[in-house]
Amino acid sequence: MVRPGLSSSVYIDRSVTGKITALEDNTPVPGVSVVLKGSRSGTNTDVDGKFKIDVPEENGILVFSAVGFITQEVAVGSKSVIDIVLTGDLKTLGEVVVVGYGTQKKSQTTGAISSVGSKEINEMPITNLGQALQGRAAGVDVTQAGSKPGSVPRILIRGRRSFNAGNDPLYVVDGIPLSAGYEDMNPNDIQSMEVLKDATATAIYGARGANGVIIVSTKRGAVKGKTTVSYDAYVGVSKALDKIELFNGSEFAEFVRESYRATGGYKDANGNAVPTGTVDAAADAKVAVLGGDPNVAKGLAAGTNTDWQDLILKNGIMTNHSVGVQGGNEKTQFYVSGGYFRDEGIVEGLDFTRMSLRANIDHNVNNWLKVGLSSYSMHSIKNGESLNTYGMTINQNPLGRPYDDNGVLIFSPTNDALLTNPLAEIVPGAQIDQIKRYRIFNSLFTEFKILEGLKYRVNFGPDLTIARGGRFIGAKTNARKGGDAQAASVNGFGFNYTLENILNYNKTFGGKHNLNVTLLHSIQRDHFEGYSTNVQGVPAETQSFHNLGAATSILGVGSALTQWTINSYMGRINYDFNDKYLLTLTIRRDGSSRFGENSKYGNFPGIAVGWNLSNEPFMKTVTWLDLLKVRVGWGKVGNQGVSPYQTQGLLGRTAYAWGATPAYGYRPNTIGNPDLRWESSSTSNIGLDFSFLSGKIQGSLEFYETHTNDLLLSDQLPGSTGFSAVTRNVGETRNRGIELGFTTINISSASSFKWTTDFQFTKNTEAILSLYNGKVDDVGNGWFIGRPLSTVYNYRKIGIWQTNEADAAKSFATEVGQIKIKDINGDGKINADDREIIGSDVPDFSGGITNRLTFKGFDLSFFFFTRVGNLIRSTFHNDNNALAGRYQQIKVDYWTPNNPTNEFPRPKSNQEFPVFGSTLTYFDGTFVKLRNINFGYTFTPTMAKKMGMESLRLYSSIQQPFIWSEYRTKYNGVDPESTGLAAGGTGVTPATMVITVGLNVKF
Repeated sequence: MVRPGLSSSVYIDRSVTGKITALEDNTPVPGVSVVLKGSRSGTNTDVDGKFKIDVPEENGILVFSAVGFITQEVAVGSKSVIDIVLTGDLKTLGEVVVVGYGTQKKSQTTGAISSVGSKEINEMPITNLGQALQGRAAGVDVTQAGSKPGSVPRILIRGRRSFNAGNDPLYVVDGIPLSAGYEDMNPNDIQSMEVLKDATATAIYGARGANGVIIVSTKRGAVKGKTTVSYDAYVGVSKALDKIELFNGSEFAEFVRESYRATGGYKDANGNAVPTGTVDAAADAKVAVLGGDPNVAKGLAAGTNTDWQDLILKNGIMTNHSVGVQGGNEKTQFYVSGGYFRDEGIVEGLDFTRMSLRANIDHNVNNWLKVGLSSYSMHSIKNGESLNTYGMTINQNPLGRPYDDNGVLIFSPTNDALLTNPLAEIVPGAQIDQIKRYRIFNSLFTEFKILEGLKYRVNFGPDLTIARGGRFIGAKTNARKGGDAQAASVNGFGFNYTLENILNYNKTFGGKHNLNVTLLHSIQRDHFEGYSTNVQGVPAETQSFHNLGAATSILGVGSALTQWTINSYMGRINYDFNDKYLLTLTIRRDGSSRFGENSKYGNFPGIAVGWNLSNEPFMKTVTWLDLLKVRVGWGKVGNQGVSPYQTQGLLGRTAYAWGATPAYGYRPNTIGNPDLRWESSSTSNIGLDFSFLSGKIQGSLEFYETHTNDLLLSDQLPGSTGFSAVTRNVGETRNRGIELGFTTINISSASSFKWTTDFQFTKNTEAILSLYNGKVDDVGNGWFIGRPLSTVYNYRKIGIWQTNEADAAKSFATEVGQIKIKDINGDGKINADDREIIGSDVPDFSGGITNRLTFKGFDLSFFFFTRVGNLIRSTFHNDNNALAGRYQQIKVDYWTPNNPTNEFPRPKSNQEFPVFGSTLTYFDGTFVKLRNINFGYTFTPTMAKKMGMESLRLYSSIQQPFIWSEYRTKYNGVDPESTGLAAGGTGVTPATMVITVGLNVKF
């Protein structure tokens, strides 16, 4: 353009166009500010990352800047096309988030979304994505399921809503919902994870997003012009953080004596009672567990003290290797990886191995057609999931010997028929519990650019899973005790596919009005077949479970077929005016084959608005404020979590006598309910996103309330109807909560020292609002109006009856040394009316804090995680604190006449478990864990180049070196981090600490 009255040779403008993409994943970056340096002339990239700007021919410099990326300056020169690849700024990388069927700048989002990037994922050696989320995302409660290799954490987003319909979130990997577990994923392939928490964010997934959505984006190729090869590896040693404190040999003997004293069974040769603290050989000889057992008598005389835990526990080995190849050009981008992970547990026979291959390919056929493939193949082997070798050691008599004088294993160290040598369980081939899984998960897409801003995309995601479980129990095991060996095999075949048609329209009007419209049709279908066989009398134990047909008897054969389908339609509108006023409207209609003919479909809407106050003119003078956005939203989602066919009337087999021959027929077994409909959750959410002082403090604050209606519950029926229950939509629950997550840059000095902190805080409260009969408690199930979904209702222990309270104890039908229960109503007796609500497994709050310090090439990070105020109902104590004097058990402070404690009652040989003994299993579940310490050094580019590498980092980490918990230190618990109210029974292994060394290298 020639400006009137001026020389055209100097002031002729021309157009420069280009496209902005992100280095991390080669995706277009919308909203990038493109400014002509030294002027007010500028523009922003559109939703495809494209821009157009007029610049002078001479000395023009363009400045490219965006939240979450490092600013770049480029001299125009004679160029008419400038394509830029922006590098993410780690300080604000989370500013661009995946929101489901697309991405948005965080400043434009209206829903409650937490992000976890590759930095957090790679910060410590992890075996699955659940471990990466723990304490890193507010509102996400992740609890470890024990320390057995291959164990999978439980993940809850904003608490529980449902009794029977499930509370697990939906996992979406590269745009395709998972049908099987997330544990098959290789964490090294993950680029980022977004957690959609409120109904306005999850409404686009409708019924699938009822319990929140976790979107997983894997690594993809990049337009680099070169290929990068990365190798990430670590090897570590795992060991028990500590052992369970049990009685030693002499302490166990005295414990047994006291249990017999309490019942008048510990008497000397003259028949006189032997008092506490006195040992009498004649009395010992009369006690079956002591002198009455020749093996134990020898051990007692020799001072034997067998530590069975030491004989079972060992150091485990954990190793991981991952190779990735990444590269591409403007036409084709690719990422290919292979992974190998193995975790050998601290008990023989417990291990987990996973091998994986991934290939992500994106290809631009031309300027209007793009195709892509994400393919993941995995094979895993898990051994020992249901084995209980360690639990057996806790009950073993420490006065027994594991081996004879010739070093031969003694199968029965004592005369107790129920106690066999736990070392026999780990003899090779004696016990086999193996699960093999094969999985192929694919995501294929084709994307058409129909018009400017209008795209059509087809996603197809086939997911194939094949699993086989094999179980063998040899004759010389505790389960068989010399009987015929047993074997079993369980096989499963699952095929799931998702087919999606997506239409997306993006348009900017007048430079300030931005509109995005997404339309979707989706169908997901699942097919699962299962087969099982159980046999007894395997002729040769070396056959294990591989030749079931040779067994002498078949105990059972079973097979099953399950199919279900979801058909969905979705529409979403995102609108913003000048990046200040935001609006999101969503509607999804889901139809599920699991529901009755009259109510297969449900409608799930969502609406949210946002206001970027920081973009208002009156806020421009507030120079310390980068971002301040208020979000308000409401949405409704459904839950289809009932097993297929439960809405139909099913048949059950009945046996009839036909002379001497049995005959079989069928009878009605369940009542169908064609009106069974979706369980629905409505969430209101208020959020505040903030960033201060050039990103030195940034985060989000959320307040939410969720009401779940039409709960899918089994309503009890009178036995006279011939049926026990019918599934109906009844009842309501509520969740309320506060979430706070923020990052601070505490120090960022010119000397290259930097200290940052990530903090996450979550407080969620559950409440049952109504049940079958309205606001009426269901005491039998432990469901109480106004209380959480899991509540303990029982007697309350207030101490132990002491010697000076003998008469009072007698009036309550008990005796000195036994558990004293609180008399709630003061009627002088203890009965069902004296039960009260003891607590719940819902914590008062939970949180995590990560500190990262870097200085030049050195980096140090440490991560704490805590849960405060929840109740543990410890099945571990229930199984290992019988106080009967027959078996070894947890070392506790028990009552004797010489030790008038109020902690635990006096042992009694004539009772298998103390009266009101369940009150001894409730503990404060509060804990603080130092989850990880990581120290590393990154070589300078010059040094790495001399070694033939692009980059090199060496590091060492310690996982879970400390656990602070009264449950462990005072009451000998295993691990306070538990699933639900049950803090592990005898099937658990001790909490472990893992020390690793590793490297990250690129070529």
